[in-house]
Parts: sequence; structure tokens; C-alpha cells
Amino acid sequence: MNNPFDQDTQALATAPAAWSAELEQRLQQACQDACAAIAPAWPLDRAIAVNPHWSRVGMPLRQVAARMALLGGIQVFPPKEQLQQAWDQGRVTQADLEYALAQSIEAQERGFDVDHCLGVLAAANTPPRLPLLIDVLDNDPQRHTRLSWRQAITHQVSQTCAAYFDQHQADWQPERGLGLYAFWRETLEHDHGIGLLMGLPHIADGIRALPACAREAERWVMRRMDLPPDVWADYLESVLLTVNGWASWCAYLGWEAKLAGRSDEHLRELLAIRMAWGALLLECKDDEAASHAFHTVQQAWSRSQERLEQARQDLLVDELWQLALEAGYQRKLAAALLQQSAKVDTKAEVQAAFCIDVRSEPLRRALEAVHPGIQTLGFAGFFGLPVAYTPLATEASRPQLPGLLAPAYQVHDVVAPAAGAADGGVLASAVARARRKTLAFKEQWQGNTRWPGSAFSFVEVAGVTALGGLWQWLRPGQAERARDDLAGLPARYRDVCRPQLVGVTLADKVALAARVLHAMGLDREVAPLVLLAGHGSQSANNAHAAALDCGACCGQTGEVNARTLAHLLNENEVRRGLLEQQIFIPEDSHFLAVLHNTTTDEIEAFDLDLLPAAARSRWQALQPVLAEAGDRVRRERALRLGMQAAQAAPALLKQLRRRANDGAETRPEWGLTGNAAFLIAPRARSRGLDLGGRCFLHDYDASQDQDGSVLELLMTAPMLVTHWINWQYHASTSDPQRLGSGNKLLHNVVGGTIGVFEGNGGDLRIGLSRQSLHDGQQWVHEPLRLTVVIDAPAEAIDAIVSRHAIVRQLLEHGWLHLWRFGQAGLEQWRREGWKSITL
Repeated sequence: MNNPFDQDTQALATAPAAWSAELEQRLQQACQDACAAIAPAWPLDRAIAVNPHWSRVGMPLRQVAARMALLGGIQVFPPKEQLQQAWDQGRVTQADLEYALAQSIEAQERGFDVDHCLGVLAAANTPPRLPLLIDVLDNDPQRHTRLSWRQAITHQVSQTCAAYFDQHQADWQPERGLGLYAFWRETLEHDHGIGLLMGLPHIADGIRALPACAREAERWVMRRMDLPPDVWADYLESVLLTVNGWASWCAYLGWEAKLAGRSDEHLRELLAIRMAWGALLLECKDDEAASHAFHTVQQAWSRSQERLEQARQDLLVDELWQLALEAGYQRKLAAALLQQSAKVDTKAEVQAAFCIDVRSEPLRRALEAVHPGIQTLGFAGFFGLPVAYTPLATEASRPQLPGLLAPAYQVHDVVAPAAGAADGGVLASAVARARRKTLAFKEQWQGNTRWPGSAFSFVEVAGVTALGGLWQWLRPGQAERARDDLAGLPARYRDVCRPQLVGVTLADKVALAARVLHAMGLDREVAPLVLLAGHGSQSANNAHAAALDCGACCGQTGEVNARTLAHLLNENEVRRGLLEQQIFIPEDSHFLAVLHNTTTDEIEAFDLDLLPAAARSRWQALQPVLAEAGDRVRRERALRLGMQAAQAAPALLKQLRRRANDGAETRPEWGLTGNAAFLIAPRARSRGLDLGGRCFLHDYDASQDQDGSVLELLMTAPMLVTHWINWQYHASTSDPQRLGSGNKLLHNVVGGTIGVFEGNGGDLRIGLSRQSLHDGQQWVHEPLRLTVVIDAPAEAIDAIVSRHAIVRQLLEHGWLHLWRFGQAGLEQWRREGWKSITL
């Protein structure tokens, strides 16, 4: 068989005009556009929710839905079977559909009515996916007796990526110096099973003919396929979507590199690998089969724009059903928000600042109901600190802020004894030595189990001590939440190891404190005790545990940020600096870092020994209130978890603690399931309302934000983060097969922290597991777009929308709803102006 790559090289040498500089430029642009369409997916230990369509929000939602259907077979709108169930159960009513039809001029022009929408729902047709070269080449009579080439290639590329990117799991690491493409090419040369798997016993000849570099592979494939340049970017995006999980991982590497001012080529090399597979399969086919494949692909893609437009038109009904599903929820939300605002005249005895996370809403509501003297606040869970954290005696640096941002400051563990204790510097050295010794011993102990020759002998020597972990699985106890940042620290040192800002001047500390207090609304009145309540989850044997922690803290708990800010705001020098800026914190007011355990709804306090006696007394007096509020929330959540809500308070808490430590528990909590709205307004707008744990709450007072700077920050940071969360849940529910991570029972961790496979192969899985969205009988999450409600003047909101393209795109292209409180009721943002809401 002739070597096509040699032929191509000769052709280029004799007829260089056949591949012009213009075509080369268009190829480079097409590759860049295809790569730019992939959204990042964060690793397991920094798991944050991401809109998998984030890189496509510059297009209208329905256009993206059409593209995803044709390019990747991906469902963007809620599946018709879910909508049919919502209709049958009365969740979506005729009034909801009529409202959706009234909002769409295009639907009215095309004569759509309720009966038409119901008829399309019953038909349940989906646009067929455009074919790739590997699909039409896979045409031999025995193809049904083996893996399809698409599946086999995805598996091979995925296994290669797993080996290449793993830096934590395998003891033997590969050589990565020449890049991903070169590593894949070398791996393929030594893979003697791939030919049998694909039914290609002579594939080795083609492997030897592979281009030596990624760029050469790109050029050869696109030149040989002879597709119109106008469709190159779409075709290549479709190619990447066959390995969307690994493409998302590579996009994350590129995202992180960009934040650090660098570039990263992994995604581009992954694209070249998938393109090179097409060239490789061509080498394994005779000329007639290759010619037929080219003709089929060229014919289909020559009509791709026409098919995309047809799909966009066909999906109008899906868009109407999406709007109708949202209308049912929005009607209840609007009715609740238009109730008379709650007015609290009592001066706050305690202020408690919680993360805007939807799981905070029930606890805030319960605390206010139990004790009217508590004023709760909503603020982003990283508490405005753009920091990275380095645990004591380690070299690790971990971001503790939203993935949209880069750290500006460093937080280190500092050994800080209470007043009158031993010298901190001497003690710090002792603590660091103790931790390094413990961690080194643990690493050696674990290493004994990894080598094939020592695994069985290790168990024999360890004896019954090796059964300890197994016993904890069989009989899960009620252990407190594990604090991984303190792993390896002797118990006697844990209370004196405290995270603090390092290398920051006093002026910068004061400026940072002033910004945070102003954004939180605490620059005007500070209670005697202020709780800074971060949050974290508790579960065992859970690869996606970080996804249940604080997304604003990059998939970590809020402990580090809350403790760091409390220490900063309690510093005398900082308070004196704040006073010079007209921000007064009373001498008897103190800040205390606490953590809301979202699995058990308990509150854990830190650094109590640093508080004066009066502040500690206030904290002790608050314990019955916290216990009662926690019990109320636990009873509220119990039914959703399949538990008895009527049992005694101690028994219910015990059961939840046991679930948190049960390694077989696939659903320790529901996380942010059900999220549907984001309220940016004074607490008076929502105090006393039961929002069902479905609403993000951020306090905001427009009267104290004359220049609109705080509102601008909220609409360009927390609003984007909540949009990411909302759309990860939406996408994982609408297409759990391609945008969810599948069955948690079948997960295998890849590379220690990279992600998971479902089973032992296939693509890297991204998104949420089925157990996080489905209770075994029905979907618990409803795929609704986020409804953002802001209490601010229309002019201030419009100015921000006009200045920020990304905010404007989210609104104009239908990725979220934006409402505001108007004088006569609620109003909705439209391109032509604000319109009264008539649900």
C-alpha cells in the first residue's frame, strides 16, 4: 500500500500553489475557533460548576442547541420525555405554554399554538448528527460485531490522555517532553491490540506513516478531505466533541495558563490527534472506499449551514417549552417577592454573613425565625479575598477564589498561640518538623501497598491494623468533618495553626478590608458579634466531594477565607486604618469565622481562643439558637433524602452524621439541586419568605452604591458564577449521557485528581453524576435558566449591560432572565427596554 503522506509531500513540492498561504491561514483560524468553542472542566480537587456551553454564549441559545445537535449529538434544551412528564403531572400548564407563545414573535408569525407544541412534543424528533470521516469509513459488513471506530478511537485517545496527564496516580511517569501528539504517536506504535479491536490487522502500516508533528497532521487531513473552508471550523469542532471530556480538561489547562499570562497547546494537539486518526483510517481503506467516504462527507457538510438553519427553526418549539417550564416557577417566585417587604426594627445583636449558595437560604431563614436579633447577610463565599493558600510545611499553592479570577495575595498557615503562650516562631519550627515527619511516614506506609512484589506481604505484616479502614466502612460512625488541611498535624498543634495573609503591607490590608466591608454592607453598622460563615460538605469515598464544597472558593471549603478575613478585621492596626477612611468598627465588636456543614447543617467555630471573654460569652449564648435552627433545616431536608422528618432531633442529627461517614452513600446531600434564581437585593425583600433552597441570595443596597461600582462587581462576578452553576445542573440534566458524569457506582478516578471514567474507559466524564440529580424514581432537578432579580435603578443596570459584552450576550442570547423591582412591580429586561412582567 502506498504511503499517502509521502505522496502529499511530493505534491506539495511540485505544486505549492495548491495549498496557498491563504488556505494555511484559514486552517490555523479554523483550528483556533474549534478549540475556542470548548469550555474548561476543573479537576476533582478543585471542582467548580461550569457552563459547558460557556464558550458559545456569544450565540443565541437556540442556535447553540442546533449546533450541538448536529455537531455532537448533544441535547441542550430539556429532553421531550422530561417535558412530557411535566405536562402530564401538571407542572407545565396550558397557561404556561400560552405565556411562552406570547413572548415569541417568531412563534406567532409561524402560527404556533398550544396544540402544535403538544404535537411536536409527542413526535420527539431530534436533528440527525452530521457525519465525520470516521463514521462513513466504518462500513465493513462486520462492523456490528465490534466497537464502532468512533468508540474505539475515543477509547484509545482517552487512555493515552489518561497516561499523559497523570502526575499523581501512577508511580511510573511517561516522558512528556515532546508534547501530547508525539506521545500519542509513540504510544500507538506500541499498541498491538488496537488493530484487533477495530478489525484492522494491517493498521501498523498506517501508524508508521503518521505525520511527525501535529501541524503537519492538520494540514494533510484538511487538504485531503477537500471540504469548503467555510465549514472547517464547524467540522473540527465536531471532531473535538467526540472527545469532549478530554477537550474540556485541555481547555482548563489553557484557562489556567491564560490567567498566569502563559499559553498552552494541549487542546490544539488533542485536535491534531483526532484529525490524524482520520488520515490513519484512510490508509487502511482502498481507493474506492476512501473515495466514497470523501463524497459522503463532502456532500453532507456542503449543506451544513442549510441543515443548521433548519435545526434552529425546528428547535423553536423546544425553546418555547423551556420558557413554559420556567414560567411555572417564575410565577410563584414573582408572587412571593411582591409580598410586603419585611421590616425589622430590632438592632442586630449578631450579624451572620453566609455564602450566596442556595443551601444557605434555609439556614438563614431558620436563624432569623428562631432569633429576631440575628441579621443574616449574603455574600460570595470567598469573602472577597483573591487569595491562594499554602498549608503549613508544604509547597502546595491552592486557589481559594472563583475560577474566573487569578489570586492576588498569598495565605499561609501561621502558628499563632493565644496571648501568653510559647513563642510562635519556635513553635512553628516544631510544628513544621512534626508534620513533615508524619507525612513522610504516611507516604512510605502507602507506598508499601503499591508495588506488586510487596502488596501481599505488606498485608501479612500489617495484620489486623489493615482492617481498620474496612471496619469504618462496615460500621460508619459519627466522626466530625475531616479537615484535610490539617492532615499530618499532631492534635496538640491543630488549634494554633491559623491561615493568615502574608507579605501584604498594612496599607494594602486596610484597602482590602475596606473593599470587603463596603461590598458586604458592613461599613455602616457592625454588631457586637459578626459571624463569617463559610461552608463545606462532608462525605466519604466521594470522588466529586469538592463539587459539594464552595464553588466561590474553587471547590474548597470556606474555612480558609473566613478565618483569614476574621483575623484581618480583628487586627487593631487595620481597624485604625479603616477609621481614617471613615469606617468605624466598635471596640467591642469582633469577627468570628465559622463553617456551615451543608451535610449535617451544623455550625463549627474557629479560633475561639483568640476572642475576648465578652465575645466568647455571646457565642456560647448563641448555641441554643444554632441548634434549633439547624434542627429546622435538617427536618426540611430529611424528606428529600428519604428520611423520617418527625424523629427526635438527636436521632435525626445522628442519622445525618452517619450518612456523612458512610462510604457506600451515593447521595450524602443534594448540593445545589433545584437552583433557579439569584436575588441581588436588601434582605428585606426576601426575609420571612420560604424560597425552598432554590435561590442564591446576595445582599445589596442601591442607596449605598451611588456610583454603581458594587452592582457592577455583582453582575460581572457572582452573577456569572451562579450562571455557571445553573447551567452545569441544566446541562447534566438535559443530556446526562454527554454532559453528565454518569453512574457514580461505576466511577474510576483518573490521574488522582483529573476526573473520572464511567467504567474503565471511554471519554473523560464531566458534569454531575446521575445520583446528584435523580432520586432513582424521577429527576429532582428541573433544567431552568437562572432568573436574576435585582433591586436597583434601571439606568444603573443598563449602564453595566452596555459596558460588559459578556453580560450583554447572556441577556440578548437568552442564557438567563434578568428582572428588577420597579415602582409598579417586577420588570423584565428586553432589548427594546424594560417590560412589566405579566405571568
